[in-house]
Amino acid sequence: MKFADKLHGSWLGPRRVGALVHHLARLLPEQGSLLDVGCGDGALTEQLGRQKPGLEISGIDVAKRPGARVPIGLFDGERIPHDDQTFDHVLLVDVLHHCDPPETLLAEALRVTRGHLLIKDHRLEGWLAGPTLRAMDRVGNARHGVPLPYSYWSEARWRETWQKLGLTVDSFEVDLRLYPPPLGLAFDRGLHFIASLSRA
Repeated sequence: MKFADKLHGSWLGPRRVGALVHHLARLLPEQGSLLDVGCGDGALTEQLGRQKPGLEISGIDVAKRPGARVPIGLFDGERIPHDDQTFDHVLLVDVLHHCDPPETLLAEALRVTRGHLLIKDHRLEGWLAGPTLRAMDRVGNARHGVPLPYSYWSEARWRETWQKLGLTVDSFEVDLRLYPPPLGLAFDRGLHFIASLSRA
């Protein structure tokens, strides 16, 4: 596990962040305000801010990690400490599957946005999807003390939940290529998605 942690921290993690910033930047405008919920060490938040200097970006998480790249506000993991419709955009990257249940934080994210949510999370689809996602979660998060309830959903359940919350799916991407070959054959394969959602 220590070797996997080092590999993720020194190579796979930065590569993944760069790939995510590439995808997310295309789905955001040049101006406005964005809240990154569950921003971790702020690496993605920082790079996204460089790509979109006109966006006012802030981040919150349940704990502050040593060496965080950006100022991080604290919250309890359920209640976002901001008024209704404070932000133009709310971003949740690999956060909701750490919640039990995910619907609580998803509804909070919708409450504090003026109408646009960006979600990167997992799809429980395909052969050995569950064991593969659990292994990735342990390598990426266990050393940081992040809760691991493994709340992975199928695409159908994601879409059903969004519909119940009155959200329209503006785009849904699964070909993210977060991992280099040959690792992508095991760890990409449609297990990840980015969805851009707006109020119906």
